[in-house]
Amino acid sequence: MKLTVVGCSGSFPSAESACSSYLVEADGFRLLLDMGNGALGELQRHCGLYDLDAIFLSHLHADHCIDMLGYFVARYYRHDGGRCAPIPVYGPEGTEHRLTTAYADTPSASSMSEVFDFHTVKPSTFEIGPFTVHTERVRHPVEAYGIRIEHGGKSLTYSGDTGVTDALDALARDTDLFLCEAAFTHGKEDIPDLHLNGREAGETAARAGARRLVLTHIPPWTDPQVNLRDARAVFPGPVDLAAPGRTYEI
Repeated sequence: MKLTVVGCSGSFPSAESACSSYLVEADGFRLLLDMGNGALGELQRHCGLYDLDAIFLSHLHADHCIDMLGYFVARYYRHDGGRCAPIPVYGPEGTEHRLTTAYADTPSASSMSEVFDFHTVKPSTFEIGPFTVHTERVRHPVEAYGIRIEHGGKSLTYSGDTGVTDALDALARDTDLFLCEAAFTHGKEDIPDLHLNGREAGETAARAGARRLVLTHIPPWTDPQVNLRDARAVFPGPVDLAAPGRTYEI
């Protein structure tokens, strides 16, 4: 598997990065995890607009899904080659309604489903292309999911947005690469069931026995170097900061 960080800023884009979006590739199949603010433009540095094979939305906050509106325009109004066939989109219950409401002026109430083939995510195990995926509900103010992606005996786990939870520990058990949010700063914000800080991300990775930790979803007001230091203090394996365009072979 190949992981490419498309965007990794939390809450809103920074001067350096779009919001959460991650491209996972194997056997010629391209799966996009989230499409937050600014991600659609950055995605085109790594993948053609019409070359995605499936999309997974961890939850329906704007910084994880709002560029789906621009992607709807690209697919629905495409004239060169005709309208795109529906692409599978996996998201929480109500994803189609959320996107249609946010767009506010689709040609019809069913226009989104003409280019997006919506699938409702629940805690389960299923196949997306060549990948076996496991999804678990994590702790966030809205319905949110973490995902574990397995292929060729290797695994990648993406936390989505979450507070500390046993479900994430289980999802990341012995994973080869743990892409984990670290939005908060240890000792500064202490809001349960919302986000992790760098130390909590490191502790989660350590409990799970993850082999590598990559911190992501760090908002512009959080110092990433502090979170990197805090994670390294409690996790014995390699720890990186996600950065736009950075790639990982898994």
